[in-house]
Amino acid sequence: MNREIINNLIKWKDLKNRKPLIIHGARQVGKTYIVKEFGKKYYENLIYVNFETNKELSSQIDKSIDAKFIINKLELFYGEKIIPGKTLIFFDEIQANERALTSLKYFYEDAPEYHIIAAGSLLGIAINRENYSFPVGKVQIINMYPLSFKEFLIALGREDLIEEIKKHFDNDNKIDNDIHELCLQLYRTYLIIGGMPEVVQIYLEEKKIISTLDIQAMILDSYVRDMTKYADNSESNKIISAFDSIPVQIAKDNQKFQYKIISKGATSSLFGPAILWLKNSGIVNQVFKVSPKIPLEMYKDLSSFKLYMSDVGLFVNKAKYPLYQIDLKTQPTMISMGPLTENYVANELKINEYDLYYWESKGLAEIDFIIQKQTDIIPIEVKSSIHTKSRSLDIYVRENKPKYAIRISEKNFGFENNIKSVPLYAVFCI
Repeated sequence: MNREIINNLIKWKDLKNRKPLIIHGARQVGKTYIVKEFGKKYYENLIYVNFETNKELSSQIDKSIDAKFIINKLELFYGEKIIPGKTLIFFDEIQANERALTSLKYFYEDAPEYHIIAAGSLLGIAINRENYSFPVGKVQIINMYPLSFKEFLIALGREDLIEEIKKHFDNDNKIDNDIHELCLQLYRTYLIIGGMPEVVQIYLEEKKIISTLDIQAMILDSYVRDMTKYADNSESNKIISAFDSIPVQIAKDNQKFQYKIISKGATSSLFGPAILWLKNSGIVNQVFKVSPKIPLEMYKDLSSFKLYMSDVGLFVNKAKYPLYQIDLKTQPTMISMGPLTENYVANELKINEYDLYYWESKGLAEIDFIIQKQTDIIPIEVKSSIHTKSRSLDIYVRENKPKYAIRISEKNFGFENNIKSVPLYAVFCI
């Protein structure tokens, strides 16, 4: 499956001052597959070490984290000579061996000629740092996410639609109405399927949305198993409870995360670590309330935030949306499409490496997303249908006078009254 992260891996390979690379991401987003494919295509040979399953080699690295010692052990174990620039060393599930993670520092300092990539779920890397330090400054880190809608179109073989969408996004001219409706239908399909590679693959093979549901459920179950595996009983129960509350949290009129929704008497001191765990594992995206000042990161309110699941298909499965109604051209009014649509937009913006914020004015107005593009602060309003009237955006524009605003909806492309109209299927262009 063609993933855009390959381009980042090629750039890393060609760097003169290359550091060992760590790929972060939730389980099942395709880290192992993509690195193996990269190794097979761009190197003469690949040394693959899975620290969860290869306990024998893992115990050898526990003895020493000297880079040359590890290279020697790998050559003996696999019976292959490791040649700098021609061999890719891939440490998978590196969170299972803290010493291996620390060894990346010594590969950078003492053996930078070797090409080494490590991958693992954030949940292990973030919390299992009891004995050995993380190699801060000695590694390059990139994030990997579920397939974006753009990558979904690539998987469907519809690169032609991508080019057409980009062209109309750039010039703000309306796209042909038949193409517009086709793209909206593909977008609705993506909402249900989401971007987990195994789920997308099943859909490509069987062309049946219903066939993907069991795979989504299995992935959700694997997340819960990890919650119990990487935390003690007390903490894992809090993580699971916080995770289970997400559909309820974002279905409220006030979508700010409220600890009391989890359980009576719940507080940030009790459940804060659970939220951090979910975020660091890549399972959720956190969106902070912010004052629209440059730089946004300095003006965020750490106590006010929303949580969205990092894969929209998993959210649909977890929230038990009626699938046939999501797939309809006109959704019934009783279906809560707003939270689902916002979840989708949050993910697309995150994949494009935006930090996520929202804005609120004294409880009277709210803008779904605020992004920073260099020295410009851009408000983004999200609508799930063609109905786009909004008092909140009017208030924001009047108070903050942005260079322009973005409105995401089912409407066609356009630019009017300093508002850029972006169809839901074109968020990847932002």
